[in-house]
Formats: sequence, structure tokens, C-alpha cells
Amino acid sequence: RGPRLAAMPGRLPPNPETPTRPLKRPYRPTVLTTAPDPLVAEAIARALVDAQLAACVSLLPGVTSVYRWQGQVETAREVQLLIKTRASTLPALMEEIRRLHPYALPELIAIPIEDGLPAYLDWMRLGSTPPVRTG
Repeated sequence: RGPRLAAMPGRLPPNPETPTRPLKRPYRPTVLTTAPDPLVAEAIARALVDAQLAACVSLLPGVTSVYRWQGQVETAREVQLLIKTRASTLPALMEEIRRLHPYALPELIAIPIEDGLPAYLDWMRLGSTPPVRTG
């Protein structure tokens, strides 16, 4: 599963590099956040991809979170979002999540991607590059 390069406009040529090599690419984060339900999760995901702040957002429903909030231990069913982006869009992405998110304190954690399939990393870079605004 995943994006099919043949179906994508501006298709990338095959990359002859092997998928495992020392980290030589720029920092690319995967951002984690949770949402209270699938509708909110999909709304956030679509907004981020539509704005080209993220190349892809994977929604993992059925997550059970146990946490302390306002002195009480709570349990909640949530949807985990795995957001693939680039470092230069990270501040705008986090601001957009804060704007859209219903939680007072949403989980927002960026984890570096150390390596990956070169063609996929290139696709991530292109998909999370917002258009340049002129005017």
C-alpha cells in the first residue's frame, strides 16, 4: 500500500541508491499527534495534506491512551496520526494542528526519520512543500 509513483503527477525517476545508507539527507520529521475520534483525525489530516504541510498522514484508530490530566489518571480511546513532513514546514504544521485541534494541549512530537527508501523520502519532500505565494 501507499502512493503509487505511476499515478502521481511529476513522477520521480527510479533512484539507484540502496534503501540503507548512512544519513546524508536533511532532517525529515514524522510528527505524532492524537485525535479524539476518526472525524477529527481525518479533518486534521486532510487540512495538512491540502495545505501541503504534510505529504501523508496515516490514521491509526483504536489507540488507548492512559495519561494524567489535571491530577487524575484518565483513559481515552483515540486515533493516532503519523504525519510525514519536512523540517522547513514543521513550524507551520504545528501551528495548523494547534489551530484545528480540539484538545487544550494536543500531543505534538516530532521524531526524526534517519533513513528510508530514497524515492519515498523524495516523494515526502515534494508532497510537503507548500506552494510559493507571490504578490
